[in-house]
Amino acid sequence: MGHEKAFTSERLVVGVLSSDEGAEDAALDAMAKLYGPLCFRSAKEPFLWTKYYCPEMGENILRSYWAFEQLIDPSGLASIKRATDAIELKLAENGRRKVNLDPGMLGTARFCLATTKDRSHRIPLADGIYVELTLIYERGEFRALPWTYPDWASEPVRRMMAELRTGLLAELRRLNLL
Repeated sequence: MGHEKAFTSERLVVGVLSSDEGAEDAALDAMAKLYGPLCFRSAKEPFLWTKYYCPEMGENILRSYWAFEQLIDPSGLASIKRATDAIELKLAENGRRKVNLDPGMLGTARFCLATTKDRSHRIPLADGIYVELTLIYERGEFRALPWTYPDWASEPVRRMMAELRTGLLAELRRLNLL
């Protein structure tokens, strides 16, 4: 029989879609008040993977990624998703979002995204929030799964996640959590 123990802390990583720099800055300020400063912020690049968000956010959508310095208990992912949804709504204009925040937890062996959409490969967490195993770490790299969104499955993002994992491992060792 196994014994319960506390989860190992993980790194909060947020995928950001934005069509308004001011809204993105406001979203980051709101997130920093809740989760502390960033340890990583990627460059912005055009989001060309799908036109799904264009009717709501316009044609000039930029994609970037944020990682937060403070490590978090991964069991809090549902409340983090509710917080990011609230930030998106607060910054929306006329019911249209200017920023889309997709929070996930980076652990030593996986990356999981939170979502409100139920699908066969998603597990209920709490209060209408599901979790999706998005990337797995094996044989020295992150690997995508059949359902992984193409931007998260891309080679540059998987490399970025591997670099963030290296930093996570160093922090966990420093804190004697490994």
